[in-house]
Amino acid sequence: MMIKKTSLMQTALSCAALALTCVLAPLEAATLQLVFDHHAGTNPLLLDSLRYRNQSGEDWSVTRLSYLISGVSLKREDGSWLNAPNSAAWMNAATRRQMMRQTEIPEGKYQALRFHVGIDPKNNAADPSTRAADHPLNPNLCGLHWSWQGGYIFMALEGLHRTGNGQPEGYAYHLARDPFLTEVTLKLSLDLREDAVIPVVFNVAAVLDSVKNISFAKDGTTTHSKGGDPLALALKENLARAFSIAPESTTTTEAAADPKLTPLYLPKKFTPFKFTMGAQFPMPALPNDNPLIEERVELGRLLFHDKALSRDGTISCASCHDQAAALSDPRRFSIGVAGGIGDRNAMPLFNLAWKREFFWDGRAPNLRTQALIPIQDHLEMDESLDNVVKKLAMIEAYDPAFERAFGSPEITTEKIGLAIENFLLTLTSHDSKFDRSISGEERLSDDEKRGFELFMTEREPRMGSMGGDCFHCHGGALFTDHQFRNNGLEISEADLGRSKVTQTSIDRGAFATPSLRNIALTAPYMHDGRFTTLEEVLEHYSVGVSRTDTLDPNLAKHPNGGLHLTKDDKSAIIAFLKALTDSRFESTPLPLAK
Repeated sequence: MMIKKTSLMQTALSCAALALTCVLAPLEAATLQLVFDHHAGTNPLLLDSLRYRNQSGEDWSVTRLSYLISGVSLKREDGSWLNAPNSAAWMNAATRRQMMRQTEIPEGKYQALRFHVGIDPKNNAADPSTRAADHPLNPNLCGLHWSWQGGYIFMALEGLHRTGNGQPEGYAYHLARDPFLTEVTLKLSLDLREDAVIPVVFNVAAVLDSVKNISFAKDGTTTHSKGGDPLALALKENLARAFSIAPESTTTTEAAADPKLTPLYLPKKFTPFKFTMGAQFPMPALPNDNPLIEERVELGRLLFHDKALSRDGTISCASCHDQAAALSDPRRFSIGVAGGIGDRNAMPLFNLAWKREFFWDGRAPNLRTQALIPIQDHLEMDESLDNVVKKLAMIEAYDPAFERAFGSPEITTEKIGLAIENFLLTLTSHDSKFDRSISGEERLSDDEKRGFELFMTEREPRMGSMGGDCFHCHGGALFTDHQFRNNGLEISEADLGRSKVTQTSIDRGAFATPSLRNIALTAPYMHDGRFTTLEEVLEHYSVGVSRTDTLDPNLAKHPNGGLHLTKDDKSAIIAFLKALTDSRFESTPLPLAK
């Protein structure tokens, strides 16, 4: 195999044999890219496709393939190993995140490539909240940290399986913990003289069938890598043999990283806003082009509470986001101008700095876009943006407010969105009884402790574990992974959720996973507000889950109906959920919103 001159936009390779030879003038050091192509057998992996069959005759699909790579090294001709400097990378099949870039690799000849699936014990035990927002080990980015259980998931492989003509069921294989750090060594012949790309094939089918043939029915549909788990041991053994150097040319469609953006309309004089968050929270990716400044936050607060944004001057943003309800709407559906009734329950507006898509279906890519949509919605504020600009221009207080926030009194739609975004980003929630118990300031009751234990424990009868399995979707300090899932509600053709945005059938009935912080304050529940109490919510996950082809694997792996929790278990989980209430929302006015 020969590696020719490449760039970030070109990764085509000539691969006639297993010899990677660079032919240009030597350099002292080069950049090496590893490109991980995901396959099932000899063909590229297709997600959400129940088309693959294992050696046990079971059909299977992949809905999630997410894993960590670390410890890259190259073997020199003398047998010694050169350790590459970059510590870790996160790969994700769904978003085509598949590149790992290693810089300052000395020129020379190398005969093997080695890396680990997972991360070393030191990094695995490190505090994840110290990672930068764009670091591959930031939990809010990769979604692979087990929060209070400690450590990272090294590989998450999830999907559906079916035996014969039976109904699809879910599987969730989470390889984790230090004993399951998996080393992979691949032979190659690399004469490195300039920047190069090594294409690595990850054959997911080999994870199920290589050294050991894994059967969903016989070996189990879940693993959380507890000590001595034979399924986890088999997965590790297979995983080590699931990688190879690509025998044919390969390309990647991963987009280049966005450049740092220049701040928009920054005034000459401003006061940086002191952003606060919980000690356990991961670092958020705050927008570089809209830095948090007090003058802009204050303008956003004024706009958020101003009824002039609606057509008839009767409602503001705050009308449907009540402070006492943790900035959600206690009504099942919000009431707009002239009595218009919405079709979804208004989501709470806290900890938005960690979200990447907004609304129940994720149709808004950022907060500045999200902020303007309700203004124009005929069922909500029913006003045109041009009219809003004209009305604000006639209000005396806004000229100086825009001057302070943007360095100019000019009012524009863009600035309105930026100001409201600035304000919403500051609404953080991190002061609950649970948080105070983590810091040692308060103690949970016995019921709350039992509820937390159930919350963080998987339901895995094969290993004698019968927990509530809540943490898969609501884990971490934010109590959400911000993903979109079909959580077992009956699918309504009138509202198909995420699929209306993505135009893919696999997202039918999928909606955003809400945070469980302040859950005791944010009734009613679900995207359509169908449940009025937490007891009804727990009953749904216990016996009311509707099994469909798009049901999330972490629910589809359970028996028909759901978790079948006992009365005492449900009571304990609810007790814990109530301990997630931020005490600041109980005060009036709310300090964050004034």
